[in-house]
Formats: sequence, structure tokens, C-alpha cells
Amino acid sequence: MAYVLVAKWTANAGEEERVRSCLERLAEPSREEPGCRFYQPCQDPESPGTFLIFEIYDDQAAYEAHGASDHFQQIGAGEAFPLLESRERAFYETLA
Repeated sequence: MAYVLVAKWTANAGEEERVRSCLERLAEPSREEPGCRFYQPCQDPESPGTFLIFEIYDDQAAYEAHGASDHFQQIGAGEAFPLLESRERAFYETLA
């Protein structure tokens, strides 16, 4: 079983490129975290201000470690969150 997060970020008007840059900079260090199995940010081609982030972790503790990581706190919470109109999250566990 693994812990899955599907996040949807909607950028404030005019901030699409800055949010995209944040996600691009978050991807590699997030993928290198212990416990991260998959981390893939995506951008809606028809609505460039809409982003989907699909993440899979070994367990909830690994997800929580991601949220506490320096790179997430600096780039995600520090830079990207203020640029967002909305942020939605849904959590899942994989089935056998």
C-alpha cells in the first residue's frame, strides 16, 4: 500500500509562469526524497493557470516529511502558495 496525493493548484491571473517555475524547481528535489515513489507536476494545456500534481509516497509519514522539507517550505509554501487563487488536495491509498 502507498499514500497518494492529487493536488490541484489554480494560479492567480498573470502568475501562471511563476507557478510553473516553482513546480519545475520542486520536482527534482521532491523525487529524490526518501519515501517518494513518484512526483509529477502537470499543466492544463487548455487552461494554463491550472496545475495538477500527482504524488505517491511509501506512507503518510513520507508525505509529511515532504511537506516539512526545506525545498517545499521555501519554494512551495514560500513562493508558490501566495501566487495561487486556490489549492485543493485529495488523499488516497493504493489498493493491492
